[in-house]
Amino acid sequence: ADYGVFVEIQAGIEALLHVSEMSWSSHLRSAGDFYKVGEIVKAQILTLDRQERKMSLGIKQMLPDPWSKIDKNYPAGTKLKVKVRNFTNFGIFVEIEEGVDGLIHISDLSWTKKIKHPSEFTSVDNSIDVIVLDVDKDSRKISLGHKQILDNPWDAYAEKFKANSLHQGIVKEMYDKGAIIQIDEIEAFCPKKHLIKENDSSAKVGDNIQFKVIEFSKETKKILVSHTSVHMQIEHEEKQKSKKQISSNLKKIQKSQKQSTLGDLEELNKLKDEIK
Repeated sequence: ADYGVFVEIQAGIEALLHVSEMSWSSHLRSAGDFYKVGEIVKAQILTLDRQERKMSLGIKQMLPDPWSKIDKNYPAGTKLKVKVRNFTNFGIFVEIEEGVDGLIHISDLSWTKKIKHPSEFTSVDNSIDVIVLDVDKDSRKISLGHKQILDNPWDAYAEKFKANSLHQGIVKEMYDKGAIIQIDEIEAFCPKKHLIKENDSSAKVGDNIQFKVIEFSKETKKILVSHTSVHMQIEHEEKQKSKKQISSNLKKIQKSQKQSTLGDLEELNKLKDEIK
C-alpha cells in the first residue's frame, strides 16, 4: 500500500510499518520507494494492541533524530548549499539533509528585487546558497537567508542615490499611482504626477529617460524619483542663463552709451523688460 508495508513477524503475525515511520524526512513518498516485497527489514515495535491484534513498527526510530544536535550542526551563520523542495506564497522550503528542512522567507531572497512569488527566483530541485539565520530546535524550524550571502548593497546606494542626483532609468511597470523604474540593478518608484514629460505627455512602459532622486530611505529600501523635476530644472537653468546673458548685454549697452538717441533708449527699455 502507498501508506506503508505489512511486515510478517512470524507465521500468522503481521505488523504495519507506516511510510511516515520509515524516514525522518517530512517528504513522504510511496512505501514502494523504500522497500520491495520479500525484503528483510529491521524495525522497532512502536505500539502493540493485543486485543485488536495490531502492531505498528518504525525504522527511523533506530536512527539518530537529525534534530537532536541541530543547533550544534547548523549554528546561526553557517553557509550551506541546499536543494529547493517546494514553494509557498511566503517563501521556499529547502532540504538541508534527510529529515531536516529549512525555510527561506521571500523577503530574504534578494536585497534589490521585489519578488512576488518564489518561482520567479528559482525552480524546484535547483540548488541554492544560503546562510542559517535562526534555529528553533523545539519547534523543529530553521530560518535561512539567500540575500545575506552578499553584502547589503543599500549601504553603497545611500551614497549613489543621494537626493537630487540624476540617473538614467527605464519605465518597467505602470500602476494607478505611478510606475516602477529600473535603474541599473535596482527598482525605484515614480509617482504619477512626476511622470509628465516636457511636452505634457506621460512617460510609458519602455521609455528610457532621465530621473532625479527626490527621496531615499535605506531603512525601508525605497527610492522615489521624478522625471518631471528633471526637465523643470533644465528649463529653470536655461531661463536663468538667458536672464544672465540679457543682463550682461544691458550692462554693456549702458556702459557704451555716452549719448543716447531715442532709438537707443527704446532698445534699452526692451532689454530691461525682458529681465523683469
